[in-house]
Amino acid sequence: MAITAAICFGSPNPKPIACAAAADADAAVLNPPISRPRSLTLPRHCGNPSLVARAPSPRSFAVRCSLSSRPDYIPNLIPDPAYVRIFDTTLRDGEQSPGATMTSSEKIAVARLLSRLGVDIIEAGFPASSPDDLEAVRSIAMEVGNKPAEDGHLPVICGLARCNKKDIDAAWEAVRHARRPRVHTFIATSEIHMQHKLRKTREEVVRIAREMVGYARRLGCEDIEFSPEDAGRSDREFLYHVLEEVIKAGATTVNIPDTVGYTIPHEFGQLISDIKANTRGIENAIISTHCQNDLGLATANTLAGASAGARQLEVTVNGIGERAGNASLEEVVMAIRCRKQTMGGLYTGINTKHINMASKMVAEYSGLYVQPHKAIVGANAFSHESGIHQDGMLKFKGTYEIISPDDIGLSRSNESGIVLGKLSGRHALKSKLTELGYDISGKELDDVFKRFKEIAEKKKRVTDDDIEALISNEIFQPKVIWSLSDLQVTSGTLGLSTATVKLIDSEGVERIACSVGTGPVHAAYEAVNDIVQVRVTLMEYSLNSVTEGIDAVATTRVLIRADHNGHTSTHALTGETLYRTFSGSGADMDVVVSSVRAYISALNKMLGFREISPNEIPSPQPAVA
Repeated sequence: MAITAAICFGSPNPKPIACAAAADADAAVLNPPISRPRSLTLPRHCGNPSLVARAPSPRSFAVRCSLSSRPDYIPNLIPDPAYVRIFDTTLRDGEQSPGATMTSSEKIAVARLLSRLGVDIIEAGFPASSPDDLEAVRSIAMEVGNKPAEDGHLPVICGLARCNKKDIDAAWEAVRHARRPRVHTFIATSEIHMQHKLRKTREEVVRIAREMVGYARRLGCEDIEFSPEDAGRSDREFLYHVLEEVIKAGATTVNIPDTVGYTIPHEFGQLISDIKANTRGIENAIISTHCQNDLGLATANTLAGASAGARQLEVTVNGIGERAGNASLEEVVMAIRCRKQTMGGLYTGINTKHINMASKMVAEYSGLYVQPHKAIVGANAFSHESGIHQDGMLKFKGTYEIISPDDIGLSRSNESGIVLGKLSGRHALKSKLTELGYDISGKELDDVFKRFKEIAEKKKRVTDDDIEALISNEIFQPKVIWSLSDLQVTSGTLGLSTATVKLIDSEGVERIACSVGTGPVHAAYEAVNDIVQVRVTLMEYSLNSVTEGIDAVATTRVLIRADHNGHTSTHALTGETLYRTFSGSGADMDVVVSSVRAYISALNKMLGFREISPNEIPSPQPAVA
């Protein structure tokens, strides 16, 4: 089987061969394309089998991808059988990760970016878990759920609910303000869950599922998703029966969760195929996947599900989530784009240029940093240190890269020629920020430029990593309740360390405190506590050097928990009460200053947790199909 790719000439920087060439004849035979109408226009993605090959140029070559529009949104139908909906649950399942608590304004900022990214459905939270979560989901529904992105895309806003009226009422109250609201309800269907957790019979589970889907429908919700929790370990015939009943009751999407990450790809793909073949009425609903990563197979299982017929894939940015996390949005989307022919021509509506920015924002707001070797968005994902690899990259980038960093909105630092130092101006910094994927202007740019000049006075050259650290410290920060003005510490072997701290509150009032401690950071934190007068427990503390060298910028991450019981929520799956933890990050060339900035950042997040976004929220509009 011949596989061809179109060639583009004239680029001064060679791009990698987009992934059509990677789908060899054996893969095409083993993974035959999913059948679809001959008249269907192929969507915008690499790997289009109709592309015609031309002679490669030694200067460059890239794949030309044609543009296509996103199909109209109909809850239980996708007009184009090759289109795959992306359901992002970063703000719900992702936030269940320890320390991943976000404030309402941070959640709205993430939701806005998910909308720009092109996510079809945003699961904004679990409204019944706490009044704070309900308000956050409502705010997202009102703002993001009513304001189309630049390209006109308007995402569905979804709220999670257990199969009971109280949860469903809360979810509907939160999401009904969006133009496209969805309620997602679930109940366990595996024997181990029904026996030991629910303590209910099969008949009771079917009745509850059917009645609660019907109840959500009677409230006025026309877009209802149902999940049989732990479907991967459920009895097949019972699973078919439950799905048949909820579809008859009004479910428009049936999600198949591998709740504990137990299945392997061929099993999960077969599960989706069996559901498609044996569930009566399945043609009236969309099949979805939700794969956990306990065995490291979440992305593989998700792709297997898509190949078997699932047309909604549930993912999170950076793969964050409960325990080992979820299927990663960036991995799933780029795999579908990269191996399009092998995946049977499937495509998504994701604008991949925003992936890098979304990864950074979620990492900063959640406090869950990305491992360096993480696929697609890790710091090393497009780095090449081996001499053999470097030689190949210099000759032709396609030798060792199957996708271009440009595809995810990432530019290499050595391609622009801009080297920042103390003589660099605002325009040069703005250009560098744009190159790194940040669209920053106004006061935000002023704040970053001020910190940049402070660092540049102490360093001969400010690297991209230094800039990234400054962005984290100035832009991805919670609402300012307390800010650091001055800090002076004394430490050594001759006695206790001492610290004097001056903070400024939100009204501009200065507060000063002195304290002692076992070290300079301990002393400074105690002085901050004396000013803020909120007692917390420091759960985690980490300090890292951004770059090599004695003049490197230090980044600090802390995790705190309030000593009182004021910040709690209910776990979506277990129902247990959780005490929220709050993360903070800071950056500075002085490790103590960096540490104090991180501590104040976490305190601000905790103190501002109940604050709703200050942005004006539009009046709700009627729901649309």
